[in-house]
Amino acid sequence: MSDTTQLPAFIAALDRASEWFGRSLAWLIIIMMLIQFAIVLLRYIFSVNSIFMQELVMYMHASVFMLAAAYTFRHDGHVRVDIFYRGMTHRRQAMVNIVGIITLLMPVMVFVIASSLGYVANSWRIMETSSDYGGIPAVFALKTLIPLFAALMIVQGIIEVVRNGYVFTGRIPPSVGDDNHLEERV
Repeated sequence: MSDTTQLPAFIAALDRASEWFGRSLAWLIIIMMLIQFAIVLLRYIFSVNSIFMQELVMYMHASVFMLAAAYTFRHDGHVRVDIFYRGMTHRRQAMVNIVGIITLLMPVMVFVIASSLGYVANSWRIMETSSDYGGIPAVFALKTLIPLFAALMIVQGIIEVVRNGYVFTGRIPPSVGDDNHLEERV
């Protein structure tokens, strides 16, 4: 990624916050792994089953998946069919990124927010709980991840539009990524 100090102050602050948030979420993976290990030990060694712990792993997995999507986008880790893209100049890549974010990402994320708000609001209205006895009584919080995911993606999309706009106009140098992708060697 390009140096965030070359971006406008507000955008750079959002970019640093996105980086910090993504790195913080990575710790949930370790916690999730430890809880899953405890579930296996309790179940197969002590014959104890915990619906709460099983749902906790599911909630953590959903949190990492939904909330770290913007971090993945920031680091260009999303799926891209780049048959033509990789051969383009950095200016042209920046323009493709800007057009793609504005015409594809933003409308889809606005649609996700618009279509999920009623669903999430209804869940909060009834304070939806787990359908399993002993489960986490906060399904409404889990469903809140849907519009939150889309909002984080919109914020990261704005950051990327500004970053790519700066690359396109030559204000900042393009990010020099590792062009030695292992999946391309197969």
